[in-house]
Amino acid sequence: MKQLTGLIVAALTGAIVSLGTYTYLDKKNGTLVETIHQAPVQRVNYPLAAPEGSVNFVAAANNSIHSVVHIKTKVMSSGNANVHPFYRFFFDQGMMPQPQMGSGSGVIISSDGYILTNNHVIDKAAEVEVTLNDKRSYTAEVLGADPNTDLALLKINEEELPYIPYGNSEEVEVGEWVLAVGNPFNLTSTVTAGIVSAKGRNIDILREEYAIESFIQTDAAVNPGNSGGALVNTNGELIGINTAIASNTGSYAGYSFAVPVNIARKVVDDILEFGKVQRAFIGVSIRDLNGKLAAEKGLNTTEGAYVNGLTKGGAAYAAGIREGDIIVAVDGVKVKNVPELQEKIGEYRPGDLAQVTVLRDDELRKYDVELRNRDGGTEMVTKAADLLVQLGAELTPIDEGNMRRLGLRNGLQVKNLSNGKLKGAGVKEGFIITRIDRKTVQSSEDVMNALNKKEGGVLIEGVYPNGLTAYYGFGM
Repeated sequence: MKQLTGLIVAALTGAIVSLGTYTYLDKKNGTLVETIHQAPVQRVNYPLAAPEGSVNFVAAANNSIHSVVHIKTKVMSSGNANVHPFYRFFFDQGMMPQPQMGSGSGVIISSDGYILTNNHVIDKAAEVEVTLNDKRSYTAEVLGADPNTDLALLKINEEELPYIPYGNSEEVEVGEWVLAVGNPFNLTSTVTAGIVSAKGRNIDILREEYAIESFIQTDAAVNPGNSGGALVNTNGELIGINTAIASNTGSYAGYSFAVPVNIARKVVDDILEFGKVQRAFIGVSIRDLNGKLAAEKGLNTTEGAYVNGLTKGGAAYAAGIREGDIIVAVDGVKVKNVPELQEKIGEYRPGDLAQVTVLRDDELRKYDVELRNRDGGTEMVTKAADLLVQLGAELTPIDEGNMRRLGLRNGLQVKNLSNGKLKGAGVKEGFIITRIDRKTVQSSEDVMNALNKKEGGVLIEGVYPNGLTAYYGFGM
């Protein structure tokens, strides 16, 4: 036993000395030996549920996709006004209005069938068909449209429809995730994602005199067919109506633009209550502030809307606002530029009070402004009273001599033509309207009756004093 114990002790001592010598020499050579442990192995597929705190678009998409519809329209193209009657005798069918098909998207905003879309989607349409996500189709009625905001309200006869609840576009922040839902290139129920790139964008796409452009800019992919579709936040709330893209090719190139939902909501309310949008005016001419203007006027800020002039006796002047003031807020909501001011004022009706904050001599001042209508009053404008203004012309009876010469039994002649629906459709002064939507026109009352409750496309037929017949179309 003593000999065996001695051998074991000698062996252990030799092992320890050998290990110590190796370690010493190895360190001396500059090499450090470490024991490496294998990391746990795991698969790298995505989990079934998104981790808590990460962005998840599934719920927002599910809340939206069934509430976005596919809109198909039939538009009757206007006939050729420069065709001699001799040719029309032989080629009459070729001169008649021809149907053209269009498509876009829309958003169900209530369970009983109200649908919001763009005005340009249904403009001049003789027929509007709405197809739901579950493939059911309906003929839609156009309740009203507003070219100034490029919005329109439709109605289908159905109940218990899925709809998207309104959000608040004032609370939308740059950098926020959003989804665009629509039917690009007729690819139904398409969802794309992006972030809000900017707010209050004016891209000069609406050519109306009183246009409101304060778009939400996103980088969510939007293409032809998305117009009128939904822009929603990650809660599935409607924050905008997709309207336009910035592109040199006609297809998506990085940026898209949506009408803020707060404007859309007001347009819907006005159409339902009054039949047309009630536009409020503050009575100022305004300019965006920039470094050059600030330096020229000796200003210490470049944010806000600079009051370049006032309507004499208008709402702003009556309240105490003066030329050179800088409008920086409306009812406590900050406005950084002209589009944001127009967007905010666009949420009001004539007669509403708005507290306007201005910067004057580096001092903030607040004024209560009673907003007014286009004519300077506070009354709501009815559709009938606004009709002749929309047409932009006087309609007078034609004399008996011209009636006999042209072989007419009825008609009204267009005089004093100005900017309006008629001129926009291509009508020239002197044109004699004989029929509207294939109904005979003999008096101004006939025109009012034909157009007063009209929504969508209008077909006008008539003849010029030289005998040339023509057809024109426009939207109401």
